[in-house]
Order: sequence, then C-alpha cells, then structure tokens
Amino acid sequence: MSTTLDHLVLGTADLAKGAAWLERFFGVALSPVGTHVRMGTHNRLLSLGPACYLELIAIDPEGESPFMKRWFGLDTVDVRDRIAIKPRLLGWVARTTEIETLTDKTGGLLGGVHRMERNDFKWRITIPDDGHPIEAGLIPTLIQWDCPMHPCERLPDLGCRFEWMEAAHPNPGKVAYLLGELGVENAMKLTPTPPYSGMTMCAYIRTPGGVKTLMS
Repeated sequence: MSTTLDHLVLGTADLAKGAAWLERFFGVALSPVGTHVRMGTHNRLLSLGPACYLELIAIDPEGESPFMKRWFGLDTVDVRDRIAIKPRLLGWVARTTEIETLTDKTGGLLGGVHRMERNDFKWRITIPDDGHPIEAGLIPTLIQWDCPMHPCERLPDLGCRFEWMEAAHPNPGKVAYLLGELGVENAMKLTPTPPYSGMTMCAYIRTPGGVKTLMS
C-alpha cells in the first residue's frame, strides 16, 4: 500500500480572478480551465513537480447543480467567507492504491468513495457527506487514479516545486494519529494551539521568484 501527496487544493470565489492573483503571486501561468460536471465546479492546475500539482478550484457559476454537497467545503459559509477576498488553502489530496481499504480503516471518517471522470481521466475520491474538509483540511482527501496517465504528465514544468507543509491544531496528537493511519504521518509539521483557537495550515512552494506561502 502506498500513500503520498497528490495535490494541494486552493479555493477561490471566482476562478478567473483567483487565477490572475495566483499567476501574479507565483509568476507563472496556470493550465486552461477544466470542469467537474457532477460537482458543479471548475479548476485550473499548476505542476509542482513530476508527481504532484496545485489545483485552484471554484464553484462554476454556469455549471449544473452538484449531485451532493460540493467537495472541499465550497458550499459552507466559513469556506466562502475565507475565499471571498483571495484564494486560500482548503486542504490537500493524498494519492493511494487502496482507497477502499483506507476508508474502511478510518471508519468512514473521510466520507464515501465516489467515481469521477473527465475526458480520459478517471478516478475515485473520498467526499464527506457534508462536503466539509476533515479537521479543516489537515486530514487529506484520498484519491485513486483509475487511468494510466496522471495529470502531472500533461502539465508543463514551469519550475515550481512543493517544499513542505505545516499546520497548527489544538490537538495535534489526534491529527498525527489519523495521518499515521493513512500512511502519511510525515506529510506535515504539526504544532499545538490553545484550545478552541482553531486550525491553520500553510504550504510552501518554490517558484522561479523564490519560496511562496499558501495559507488556509
């Protein structure tokens, strides 16, 4: 069984405006727009190396109604408030070869496993029933690609690289335990925060212009 970082998820209220902000911030161009018909969302991608990427995602104002609550909390008030001004890190997605096994191992905490496809890409992904990221996105969504090609293979390498992640949580031991159950216990540096003070997450990306920080 293998589990590793697949991609980071950055949410924005408006895809065009969010893409313009991110392209200025990183100094590179994003991929063309893609759509998720079943979820009523659309996105743009950026390679972070040969095996992981960044996804900028938003509700598609011209899309169909989703078949369930949208992924990554895009239907929730707190996420909409956070991404209203500029893109924010909503969480991350871990690639696995045993998505059903890991979902069962965590007692369904990650939600149901749903099949998705776009053009010749096919995948299975976990989505909580309420759509909200687990532990504010510190616990990853799981994905299993059911196609021979990974999105990174079609993204141009513009010199951006994922460096590392860190997060703060009132009970970091809980997060560490769950990450261990998923086989990604070393995915991020965890620090404690005072009780009831909330959860935060940061990802550091090396760009042609230096290291940039994405924050939740």
